[in-house]
Amino acid sequence: MKNNVIEVQNVKINVTNINEKDYICISDFTKFKNGKSTSDDIIRNWLRNRITLEFLGTWESIYNPEFNSVEFDGFKSQSGLHTFTLSVTEWCTKTNAIGIYSKRGKYGGTYAHKDIAFEFASAISPVFKLYLIKEFERLKTLENKNREWDIKRILTKNNYLIHTDAIKNYILPDCDYYKNKEWLKYAEEADILNVVLFHTTAKKWRELNPKLAKTSNIRDYASINELTVLSNLESHNAELIKEGKSKEERFEILSEIAKYQLDILNNAEKIKLLREKKEDK
Repeated sequence: MKNNVIEVQNVKINVTNINEKDYICISDFTKFKNGKSTSDDIIRNWLRNRITLEFLGTWESIYNPEFNSVEFDGFKSQSGLHTFTLSVTEWCTKTNAIGIYSKRGKYGGTYAHKDIAFEFASAISPVFKLYLIKEFERLKTLENKNREWDIKRILTKNNYLIHTDAIKNYILPDCDYYKNKEWLKYAEEADILNVVLFHTTAKKWRELNPKLAKTSNIRDYASINELTVLSNLESHNAELIKEGKSKEERFEILSEIAKYQLDILNNAEKIKLLREKKEDK
């Protein structure tokens, strides 16, 4: 479970992710409202409304196969009556609802699935809802960028153990990693792939980019396509090492593979962009 915080019209709102679904703390919304009512009171008043219950019931019917529709019908028949009250806990317990829940402790409060949270925001303020959606989308855009970065890092490491293991077993079978600087041969193998893919060595890149080299390396600035190919090259190189191919032979073979795979991925990306432009028109 991961928590984030967004700020909507000077109100800090907690957002969490459960099983790849986003839930927003609607208790935080009530800080936007002036008055003496507590967040629980405001949420309870919202829950007892017939339109709210119909919305919640429909959402649960679509996304929750365990939803107790019989209990829901009972609540709906009472909605609107002056004597009718409903808490989040009671709603969840009796209907097996999953779209909204309450939690205690750190980051405590009432959380609702984003679809339901946006609906509740309308009851708070239509303007507040618009800013909420805007900030939530900004958060998701930032998360997607971070996820792409994570994918890049994973791809650079993917198959790396296979690659280094092959070097150790077939080029340096008796090598002691901590003595005689034999580990330099690992760097040489890595640079075969760097030159194949980026046309430069890691050392040369560092010399040309001293400021960037303080916190990153050449592979941090590769595209997703390049890193995908790099991951494949590591596996191919490991197999070529096992076959006893010389560095010169492997360089030629890997160069052909890199060009072929990059052309396929880059062309596919161009086709996708052209299709998206046509759809936009």
